[in-house]
Amino acid sequence: MKITLKDGSFKEYEGSMSVLDITKDISEGLARVATSARVNGEVVDLRHVVSEDCELEILTFDNEEGKGAFWHTTSHIMAQAIKRLYPDTKLAIGPSIENGFYYDVDRETPFVAEDLEKIEKEMKKIIKKGAKIERFTKSREDAIAFFKEKNEPYKVELIEDLPEGEEISFYSQGDWTDLCAGPHLMSVKGIKAFKLLSCTGAYWRGSEKNKMLSRVYAIAFPKAAMLEEHLNKLEEAKKRDHNKLG
Repeated sequence: MKITLKDGSFKEYEGSMSVLDITKDISEGLARVATSARVNGEVVDLRHVVSEDCELEILTFDNEEGKGAFWHTTSHIMAQAIKRLYPDTKLAIGPSIENGFYYDVDRETPFVAEDLEKIEKEMKKIIKKGAKIERFTKSREDAIAFFKEKNEPYKVELIEDLPEGEEISFYSQGDWTDLCAGPHLMSVKGIKAFKLLSCTGAYWRGSEKNKMLSRVYAIAFPKAAMLEEHLNKLEEAKKRDHNKLG
């Protein structure tokens, strides 16, 4: 099996290997900062198994797609914390976006600043435990039954709208599981610094015919200094906007 790397060099292996093991063979340092990879142009998990010749690019937080895996993982941690603190909350979607991520949730009352602080504290507890993140799939019927049992109607709707034959994947971290196509980090402990920024309203699936959900916006970084720099830039931008209005 011949693996062609981004710089044109290549590695050869006798049998199938996970992207993570290939990355470790290239460089232990690279493996420590890798978040995901691109195999023949498709972004995949580090847990993805390569079994034939391919082109491989290892992605880190320095790549847009690498940031996406990092932020998507953190959105799952945020959702887990929300469910721990507010069990009656229904989860919708939690994608990564250009500057961070968000999670849409359905609850009786919108979150306030004190709630966001509580969620941050709970996220830190989850990260401290350092649970490994595992990927698995379920059949359409089992996936729907799984979320009906958990009383998560938005997840059920998402699965029901998937094309027939579509692979339905889940990611679990410790005792918590969410529907997701991935990719995700290998463990929650890779998240070093994060901040919940704001909460706004958002219609389910962007349609005003649907229910208004609460959308929590957040950002995360692999280093605390990067978060501090980002928050300083946000504060400076706010001041500039304020001065323009003034």
